[in-house]
Amino acid sequence: MPQDLLNKLFHSAWRSSWVKKDLKKLKIGLYHGLSHEIPIGIQKTGIRSVVTIHDLIHERHPEQYNSIDVKIYNKKFRYACAHADKVIAISEQTKKDIIEFYKTAEEKIVVCYQNCNPAFGKTVSEEGKRKVKELYGLPEQYFLYVGSVIERKNLLNICKAIFLLRNELNIPLVVIGDGGKYKEQVKDYIKQNGIENKVVFLSENSSAGSSSSFQSAVDFPAIYQSAIAMIYPSFFEGFGIPVLEALWSKLPVITSNVSCLPEAGGEGAYYVNPLSAEEIAAGMKRIYTDKQFAASMIEKGWQHAQNFTPHKSAESVMNVYKSVW
Repeated sequence: MPQDLLNKLFHSAWRSSWVKKDLKKLKIGLYHGLSHEIPIGIQKTGIRSVVTIHDLIHERHPEQYNSIDVKIYNKKFRYACAHADKVIAISEQTKKDIIEFYKTAEEKIVVCYQNCNPAFGKTVSEEGKRKVKELYGLPEQYFLYVGSVIERKNLLNICKAIFLLRNELNIPLVVIGDGGKYKEQVKDYIKQNGIENKVVFLSENSSAGSSSSFQSAVDFPAIYQSAIAMIYPSFFEGFGIPVLEALWSKLPVITSNVSCLPEAGGEGAYYVNPLSAEEIAAGMKRIYTDKQFAASMIEKGWQHAQNFTPHKSAESVMNVYKSVW
């Protein structure tokens, strides 16, 4: 982090270029841009560099960003991929996108998978889950959605699946996440189809709004572990951390058969066409009614989650460092 006042005031400029002066002063030999960016001209300093690219969603779905941001992201990401000594992609999908959009040499890109907060892998006691459910007024049984309420993440089709199941399953959906125009579109659908009592926007709950343990996600493992299944039929992701959080929580996952989501879910997820509310509904019904099937999903999901440990993530990144320095 910058130390002097000028660099603090112009933090973006410091990060994008001025930081080189501090790197040389501190005799830094290797710089890792953790989020899509390296300092301009770092390749001329003799300092080796690595950049992590999480996703190229702004390239695939520019309509989700304002046009100025798309231009800024394009310039920064493209420059980083061109001039870093190695590029870390967080999934095979992201690697493919880097090659497709920026024509980066395949041998320059290394896939290093992420891990999630280890708290999701720790079993919450029944008493702990009960307290969290009481605090937020959660239903006794519920399906779970976690993520921004934006079109790409596809909450509307989950709600359509809830509507399709209205006479078969009286199980609500709990939503953790917020949004703007698309959220209002989803809420309009919910109201028009009379399923207001089947969709709970937890982020609008007064207890959630005032709870530091909700805002910091401390209570999320208990919320996950109390659910029937995570439903995450996103159209496109860089990786899909909620899928991994659910697998570590021993929670069945319904997710999309596109993008990187089969990488995140492995054999432990139930895959659907994200365009099909019918397929989502079928998955929800099967996981709820077929306990043996749900149990097998949990076991397979837990085994797959072991590929995404903090140790494995750190080791893969360290191997990249060793390859350039």
